[in-house]
Amino acid sequence: MTPAEQLETTDRATRFSLLGLVLLSAGHFSVDLYSGALGALQPLLVDRYGLTLADAGLLGGILVSSSSLMQPAYGYLSDRLHTRLFAALGPAVAGLFISSLGLAPSYGWLLLMVALGGAGIAAFHPQASSRAIAGIEENRGRAMAIFISSGTLGFACGPTYFSAITGWLGLRTMYWAAIPGVLVSCLLIILLPSVCEKHSKVSHEDRREALRAVWRPLAILYALVFIRSIVQVTFGQFIALYLHRERGYSIAAASFTLSFFLASGALGGFLGGHFSDRFGGRRIIILSMAGSVPFLALFFLTQGMLSIAALFLGGLILLFTIPVNVLMAQDLVPSQAGTVSALMMGFAWGAAGLVFIPLTGLMADRFSLHHALLALVAFPILGFFLSLRLPK
Repeated sequence: MTPAEQLETTDRATRFSLLGLVLLSAGHFSVDLYSGALGALQPLLVDRYGLTLADAGLLGGILVSSSSLMQPAYGYLSDRLHTRLFAALGPAVAGLFISSLGLAPSYGWLLLMVALGGAGIAAFHPQASSRAIAGIEENRGRAMAIFISSGTLGFACGPTYFSAITGWLGLRTMYWAAIPGVLVSCLLIILLPSVCEKHSKVSHEDRREALRAVWRPLAILYALVFIRSIVQVTFGQFIALYLHRERGYSIAAASFTLSFFLASGALGGFLGGHFSDRFGGRRIIILSMAGSVPFLALFFLTQGMLSIAALFLGGLILLFTIPVNVLMAQDLVPSQAGTVSALMMGFAWGAAGLVFIPLTGLMADRFSLHHALLALVAFPILGFFLSLRLPK
């Protein structure tokens, strides 16, 4: 092959890699748009179906289980069944089922539709996160940050999007909200480039040996993601309620502040990925854990705009690590990128939510929501000391 032909081949591979990143980032935005819908829909579903708070809580639990805790299973399958359909069909499946909840004839059907919508969310993430930066050799942290931040932004927009749709069309006819997911799936099926599977011939025993060889740093990474997710998920669940009940914010103002906090995570993820290319992932994780604590504490110790600014900065710095953790895990076990991506994203997020959302509610009933949430700020301090054990 002549130098000109080599250059042309390289340029074509780069264009395909960038196209894949753009398409999968759009898919991540749309699939997480549906992931963030239930919080806005629950009050309407409670009224429509006469649900108790326990029933509503079970809906949330089903969504977390199907969309987050099941991600490693889909990652395992996507690492072995080399097809684009896990990522390509995820947005459409999530969109169709989540957007059709108003058509459910009973509570049982509601549970089933939430579970199926969550399955679309879970199927998308592992494969998409491993393919988003396939073929990208430079600025991989920045590329992963673009992909991750797209999903974080979609999650932040989910409540606002579904509030607008239901306010305009009503709960029963909100199925039109599925259009973005269906369109993105069509684009993914038609345009998503195929990726050469470098690890498709690796044996099952070799895969297990690869995991055993790096289990210690992988376990530390997972623990750090779990610690970050404790604050991220629990704040996302309770901040609006806290501002409304204990600081006197209107429901609209409290919801806007929550979206502001979630959007800070999207910006933080992008910046963290960019900084990791320059300074290394380990340094960014250490900085994130240590740097977020003063601002998160300041949010609870002050009032007014200073408090909200501190919440924004604390969330931004804390979520520096979202793309960094995923990329470091993929680099540790490239033959099982989908599986480890699922562990670092959905499984850790879901496990933290299942444990600490009800635990924080229990502590809030016993003490106050203010003190229960403030206590969570101690976890990034623990994460700082743990991050020092990451290999240099």
